[in-house]
Formats: sequence, structure tokens, C-alpha cells
Amino acid sequence: MGMIKEFKEFAVKGNLVDFAIGVVIGGAFGKVTTSFVDGIVMPLVGKLIGGADFSDLQWKIQDGTKEIHDSSGNIISKATPEVFVRYGEFVTTIIDFIVVAFAMFLVIKAMNHLKRKADEAPAAPPAPTNEEKLLTEIRDLLKK
Repeated sequence: MGMIKEFKEFAVKGNLVDFAIGVVIGGAFGKVTTSFVDGIVMPLVGKLIGGADFSDLQWKIQDGTKEIHDSSGNIISKATPEVFVRYGEFVTTIIDFIVVAFAMFLVIKAMNHLKRKADEAPAAPPAPTNEEKLLTEIRDLLKK
């Protein structure tokens, strides 16, 4: 029974819940960023470099071949597919990463700025000491 109690305490700690929320928000943010890069940034970049669609940019490193059959229909050699290096997809992924990294940098920078402001907030003046309270009472009594 102790293990279940220990797991329950671990699972409901604030840090774990915060982490879980961060993972969910991060996943959603990743989808938004990918959509932004694929739908807005890459078409604009493609237009700037001559109308190329980055997802189609590739380099063929091996030609494909067809199956070869003999006169009785038996396969002599199997077909081989064409082999490509899809560098356009890689460039898109790199740009996606840069956008995510920059956005996270801005979020962390804003959080640090807010934290710094909270740290710089003036501290409340210290409460009067017992001597000061007593002197204030004597002063007030003498004014009467």
C-alpha cells in the first residue's frame, strides 16, 4: 500500500502537473509552428528562389529499373526503386526548428523579464521596532 501512496504523492506534485501541461502545450505549439512554416513561410521562400516547392526539391542518387522477365514470364531481375535525397524536406524541418527555437527564446526572455521585475519590486518598509512603537506612544501622550 505504501508504494501506491508514494506514487499518488508523486503524480499530484505541482512540478509533474506543470510538466504534463507543458508537454501538451508544446505539442500543440509544434503543430501550429509546422503549419505556419509549411503553409506560409516555405511558399514565400520558394517564390523568392524561383517558384520551387521545397517539398519537391530532391537529388536523385540512383535510377530505378524495371523487372526483367524471360520468355516464359519468370522474373530474371527484380525492379529497383529510384533513390532520392530529399533535401527540401530537410530544409523545411530546419526552418521549422529555427522558428520554434526563436519563439521559445522569446517566451523565456519575457518570463525572465517579468521575474526580474518581480525581484526588483521594492520591499515593504520594515515594521517599527518595539522602541519606535514606545516612542510613538510617548509622543502621542505628550501631545495631549
